[in-house]
Amino acid sequence: MSTILFIPARYASTRYPGKPLAALRQPDGSSKTLIQMSWEAAQGIRGVDAVYVATDDDRIRTHARGFGAQVVMTSPECENGTARCADALANLGQSPDLVVNLQGDAPLTPPWFIEALIDAMKADTSIGMATPVLRCDAQTYANFTEDRRNGRVGGTTAVFDRHMNALYFSKEVLPFIDPGKLPDPIPVFHHVGVYAYRPEALAAYVASPACQLEKLEGLEQLRFLHNGTPVRCVEVDARGRLFWELNNPEDVARIEGALEAQAQ
Repeated sequence: MSTILFIPARYASTRYPGKPLAALRQPDGSSKTLIQMSWEAAQGIRGVDAVYVATDDDRIRTHARGFGAQVVMTSPECENGTARCADALANLGQSPDLVVNLQGDAPLTPPWFIEALIDAMKADTSIGMATPVLRCDAQTYANFTEDRRNGRVGGTTAVFDRHMNALYFSKEVLPFIDPGKLPDPIPVFHHVGVYAYRPEALAAYVASPACQLEKLEGLEQLRFLHNGTPVRCVEVDARGRLFWELNNPEDVARIEGALEAQAQ
C-alpha cells in the first residue's frame, strides 16, 4: 500500500505568525525550526514512501530545501492543512493508496502514532479517514485546563462512540469534569493533529463547503462529520512521552522541556 506524507506549513498563522520557522532549543544547546523538527520526525515512520513539505510560502520552501526536504508548492487559498494536502496531491499528480497529514506544529509526534493509523486503514478498507487520540495524563489535562482558564486555545479533545468513530472534536476540554471528582484514569482524550485519508475522502472534502461548526471551532475534521463521513479514532500510547503541539508562543517552553526530558 503506497503512502505519501505531507507536512502542511503556512507562514501566516493567526495565533502565531511565522510559526513553522520558529526556533526551538534542543537538548544539546543548538536550535532547530519547528518545520525541520517535524520533517525529521517523519523520517522515522515505517510504511511511508515519500515525505513532502507542502507550503505556499517561499521562505518556508527555501528553508525546507536547505535541510534536505522535498517541497511541493500549494495555492495560498488553501484554508487548512487538509485542503493543502489535497492541493499538494493534485499538484504532484500521483495516486497513492493513502495520504498522511502530519501537521507542522507537532514535532513531538512519535512515529508509532502514525504507524498505528496506517495499520488501521490497511486492516479495514472501509475506513476513509483516521486520526489518533491519546488519553490525557494528569499533566496534559492540567495544561488543557490552565490554557482555558487563561483564555488560550490549547490542544483539541475528541469524544467517540464504542466503535471508536468520532462524535465530536473541540478546542474546549470535553467532556466536562467536576474538578472535585476527577476520575482515574482521566476520560479526556487529546486529539493528535495527524490524519490519514484515502484520496477519495480528500477529494470529497474539498468538493464541499465548510460547515458552521468547522468555522466556529477552526477544526477541519468537523466537515467530515457534518457530511456524514465517519472519522475513525485510533487510540495510541505515548509510552511515557509528553505530547503537545505548538499552538501558542507559550508552548515553546513546554516543547523544549519535553525534548529535555526525552534526552534524559
